[in-house]
Amino acid sequence: MDPLFEVTARQPRVDPSPFDSSIRVLLADDHEFVRRSLRRLIDREAEFALVGEADNVPSLRRHLAAEQPHVLVLDVNLPGGSPLVALRALRDEAPETAIVVTTMIDDARFAREALAAGARGYVLKDAADDELGAAVRCAARGDSYVSPSVASALAAYDRCGRDRLSDREIDVLRLIALGHTNAEIAETLGISIRTVETHRAHIHRKLRLASRAQLVGYALKRGLLDEFLPSSAAAM
Repeated sequence: MDPLFEVTARQPRVDPSPFDSSIRVLLADDHEFVRRSLRRLIDREAEFALVGEADNVPSLRRHLAAEQPHVLVLDVNLPGGSPLVALRALRDEAPETAIVVTTMIDDARFAREALAAGARGYVLKDAADDELGAAVRCAARGDSYVSPSVASALAAYDRCGRDRLSDREIDVLRLIALGHTNAEIAETLGISIRTVETHRAHIHRKLRLASRAQLVGYALKRGLLDEFLPSSAAAM
């Protein structure tokens, strides 16, 4: 474990008085401009109380111990340790603080790993204006929140998880099932035709399916084409 995240002695939570229903929020991001933007979003919510800000791991740990927030809004790439190691350590150190990750990483696999490591929310920074408030409220009451654009990819990733297809292989599979040629797939995804051919070979091998028709059936069964099909066809 990163020494910066060695678990310190836990202190009992100081619960707010019954007359104080505020959600206590701690904000951690190393970019001042981003912190200022997120602070504005937190301040505009009447039921939120910003109790501290941190721009590095040691400062974050001090604030966690002193403020005991209900929700930590965390830049997952905060300097001072591996993101996933950091998440797990923070969950151990402050188990009663829900963590909402804010990030630019629009990747289903990383989102799944972050949630598995203990995050209650996963919000893309470019969607924070519309989503951060909802994510903090969900986390405070013990629910989970994932940016819708990530949630869709996450659902597809989970459906294919047992077959261990990568995010890129899922992208290629979806386009194959939609009838695109290798050249069209390469242009759409910004990769070479040879790379597409390699992905196709991996998909066939992992799924043990030989024909395009079988791949189409697999994609339909896993719901990978739902957004491209009429609701009646997707339900078939």
